[in-house]
Amino acid sequence: MNIIFKILICFSILIFSACSSSKKLAVNGVEELLSCKNYPLPFGANALSKISFGSCQSQDNPILALDVIVDNKPDLFIYLGDNIYGDTENMKVLATKYSKLCARASFKKLFETCPIIATWDDHDYGANDAGKEYPQKENSKRIFLEFWGEPKDSDRFKHEGIYTSYYLGPEGKKIQIILLDTRTFRSKLLRANGKPYRNDYRPNNDKSATILGDAQWKWLASELEKPADLRIIGSSTQFGIEYNGYESWANFPLEREKMLKLIKEKQAEHLFFISGDVHYAELSKIQSEGLFPIYDLTSSGLNRDWPHVEPNKNRVGKACDLFNFGTIEIDWEQKKLSFLITDAYKKLWFRETVNFSDLELAEKK
Repeated sequence: MNIIFKILICFSILIFSACSSSKKLAVNGVEELLSCKNYPLPFGANALSKISFGSCQSQDNPILALDVIVDNKPDLFIYLGDNIYGDTENMKVLATKYSKLCARASFKKLFETCPIIATWDDHDYGANDAGKEYPQKENSKRIFLEFWGEPKDSDRFKHEGIYTSYYLGPEGKKIQIILLDTRTFRSKLLRANGKPYRNDYRPNNDKSATILGDAQWKWLASELEKPADLRIIGSSTQFGIEYNGYESWANFPLEREKMLKLIKEKQAEHLFFISGDVHYAELSKIQSEGLFPIYDLTSSGLNRDWPHVEPNKNRVGKACDLFNFGTIEIDWEQKKLSFLITDAYKKLWFRETVNFSDLELAEKK
């Protein structure tokens, strides 16, 4: 076997180790390195009060933001996609790039600090801006799940796509975290082709166009019926922004409206979104008739930036154009949430605090 695919032995199998022992997975007849499983999620009696998240990190460059995250000691960290830059249909290459990430000291240190959960975006899915047409999505999924240490009996191995949910914390302080898959089922993006549209894409108003696909929509509806004291929906692409011509839910306006209607129909209160993808950070807020304000806290990227912050009439406060991560602080006693963005140099860019009661349906108050 080519030496660039040799097994990386992680340091320990103890519960607070950086990695579990390395595994192999046969992909198209070739065994590749996969694994970076951290210690178990906090399903027990302890309430979560600090959840951090981020997206868009290159395995080839230092990831300074991870050191700041480690210092902040979150109860949980969520990766929202572009966790590596794979961009390939060659599964050997994809697996090697995961191995490169696992070898980074800052990444391994994060695994010593807190539990981690993850979904993907286009670059770790396999191709820039890719949707359901990506030909290696099943093999890419297997590599993703193996790397992140997904339990073998997980539903993620059983259904198409990688969407999943978690219920963390005790009764009265239970958090539901829903991680969407915005790639496996997503319909084709429509090219902007000039005015009146801008940048790459224009809205797709075809009633058959989808982001989540029928099975995932059905699953999400059932998830929003389950009891929870706080709900976080993780979407790799932005949910709450206005149209700007790049990838987001704004490119599928009927799908976004469907989501808002579903939240209202299921009376799923105390809910907000987190997202990534765009290589800058911002907080968006949209108001839909009969629904509480829907916040979307975007954090991107951990070590990838972009020279231009797009206009966004739904933005609350200012955007951060440096390497950054997001944090949700939860004050269970005061029933308040704080949305924070911190850059890789430890500067707090903004803090927006809302009451739980602000995220309730008016008709129920």
